[in-house]
Amino acid sequence: MRRILLKIGGKAFSDKSGFEELATAILSASAEVIILHGGGAEISQALAEARRESTFVDGVRVTQKADMEIIEHVLSERINGRIARYLSEFGVDCLRLAGNSHSLFIARKMLLNGADIGCVGEVVRVNPAVVLQAVAEKKVPVVSPISADEDGLTLNVNADTAAAALAVAAKCTDLVYFSDVPGVMDENDNVVPSLSIKAGSFLIQKGIIVGGMLAKMESIFHAVKQGVQKVHITRWQGQNTLNYLMNDIDIIKTTIQK
Repeated sequence: MRRILLKIGGKAFSDKSGFEELATAILSASAEVIILHGGGAEISQALAEARRESTFVDGVRVTQKADMEIIEHVLSERINGRIARYLSEFGVDCLRLAGNSHSLFIARKMLLNGADIGCVGEVVRVNPAVVLQAVAEKKVPVVSPISADEDGLTLNVNADTAAAALAVAAKCTDLVYFSDVPGVMDENDNVVPSLSIKAGSFLIQKGIIVGGMLAKMESIFHAVKQGVQKVHITRWQGQNTLNYLMNDIDIIKTTIQK
């Protein structure tokens, strides 16, 4: 059976109706499903309300130590709880997790181009046993990317890179990034339907892929090189979206393979 990790975000999942569609899709999918979520917009809002500034470098949020309590609450409590609650209401049996629970993600502090960007981590090891056990029990793990290092220091890990690391460790066949962006855009703002690692790297070199998409593509390249068969970037297109992806029915998306 195919095993698919869904990294969810964007406006499609900002209200209850989007999760009703997602639940319908999960229950009808002929695949095991794992969910990992981000929450950039809500984090920025919560930090603004606390009069904390949001700064990004190459699509990665600079995270001061004073920000961590707010960020962890937004991701691991507010958003994670909401996703699991809505999906459960519509019939999906969920298990709530975070990267720093059950030692799921072991991270280390990350430097970006040699610069210190605060309490930002990169995953160095994944212990997927709790996720795989949940899947075996027909549950859908709902994972927050908040992680910790070997000493227990809480670190903010980019959700895209966390999704790629978990997809590899859990031996997923497919990894799907849902966002408000329909896929990778070319220089004429058209969605590129398929990319190899080589072609994607060329678009990065030409400066066509930048910002948040740059960080996403680097995580995707890692996943594909480490055994994930297909990675898709798309936006949610209704309750048939998963079925269309799994059966290669034409929808607006970019699929990345070796």
